[in-house]
Amino acid sequence: MRSIRAAAVGAVTMSLALAVSACGGGSSTGGGSSDSPKTLTYWASNQGASIEIDKKVLQPELDKFEKQTGIKVKLEVVPWSDLLNRILTATTSGQGPDVLNIGNTWSASLQATGGLLPWDAKNFGKIGGKDRFVDSALGSTGAQGQDPAAVPLYSMAYALYYNKQIFADAGITKPPATWDELVADGKKIQAKGKQVIGAEGANVSENIHHVFVFAKQHGADFFTADGKPDFTSDGAVTAVKQYVDLMAKDKVIPQGNAEYAQNQSVSDFAKGRTAMLLWQSASANLKSQGMSEDAYGIAPVPVQSGTPGTGTQVNSMVAGINIAVFKNSHNLDGATKFVKFMTSDEEQKVLNTAYSSIPPVKAAQADAAFNSPANAVLKDTLATSAAALPQVADESQFETAVGTAVKDLFADAAAGRAVTTASVKAKLLKAQQQMPAK
Repeated sequence: MRSIRAAAVGAVTMSLALAVSACGGGSSTGGGSSDSPKTLTYWASNQGASIEIDKKVLQPELDKFEKQTGIKVKLEVVPWSDLLNRILTATTSGQGPDVLNIGNTWSASLQATGGLLPWDAKNFGKIGGKDRFVDSALGSTGAQGQDPAAVPLYSMAYALYYNKQIFADAGITKPPATWDELVADGKKIQAKGKQVIGAEGANVSENIHHVFVFAKQHGADFFTADGKPDFTSDGAVTAVKQYVDLMAKDKVIPQGNAEYAQNQSVSDFAKGRTAMLLWQSASANLKSQGMSEDAYGIAPVPVQSGTPGTGTQVNSMVAGINIAVFKNSHNLDGATKFVKFMTSDEEQKVLNTAYSSIPPVKAAQADAAFNSPANAVLKDTLATSAAALPQVADESQFETAVGTAVKDLFADAAAGRAVTTASVKAKLLKAQQQMPAK
């Protein structure tokens, strides 16, 4: 996932309140396929370094699908800054695509709108069965106890990418395993005139992903066990403050990163401006920007102490992209065939190789092509030390409200305004007050 507009709060609330009878896809005026069973419209999320790169990756595969089935797929790659709002508008207006990508953390929220096709045993049977997919990916497909709202397409995990030459020049022999080590290494890196670590301070989704992990490391969560917002607990406040303090107090995130929201931190790392990067499955993105795989190493994201694992040693959210079908598509048969194609063993190898992600399909994930050192770190993280964001109906509002609060705190840090426990708690309280009343 990438960024979400702040306006999504209102849009999500509206979509949950409206009757699901308005939901649907396949309208001819909306670019769908009601006029032809031989046409599908597909909204793909922007996975590569640019929309044009995504088109180059996807179009040959869509042409392959058309050759196999006779069904033409009209592709639109939607930026992350627009995707959630576009989807929510489609569910309320009925003007939507047949098939679409969604960030896996949105699954329960979009499920609650009633606009997506439920993947019950019968529908999973049409694409080869639910047991083809790994459990960690299935855990982010909708609310527990309900049929999934989407099918896993790409799996990702966060890792720490580090520039080998910058580390060597600073006399650092191994990547930091804890946050204290990262801050200490940062001083050595800065002494050599380099920036330490990049962040996307204005990207609300990136903010959520990181503060969620910090919260886990402090034994906290942003929701209670019964799904109620709990943004101001001591652990949640400590987590947000520690993340923002990487800029405000520790000075290892450059102040200019407070305005980053569109992969600028990846570009800085690829160009050798920063020594480290926290990112989801970044190898393909870095390669597209001219950085050799030999120039960087990949390590697990730091923890508070010890080594990554479960509980307070969690060091990544379960990142990924799901593929969904609008329930009222006029070409459900063709849409289901397309999902089957995109999640087939062969296509999973092609697509996940292109995006340096991990196939959520077991057979594809086991392929030798995904046994590189980089993938070993990502697969191990997903298997042993990653946690799914809460699969609750209010999750997307949470991302926008708390992600925006963190964005505002980064802006304070960049402007030299104090980031205190009290100011963090006040921002999180305001975010909690924006959540729908229970």
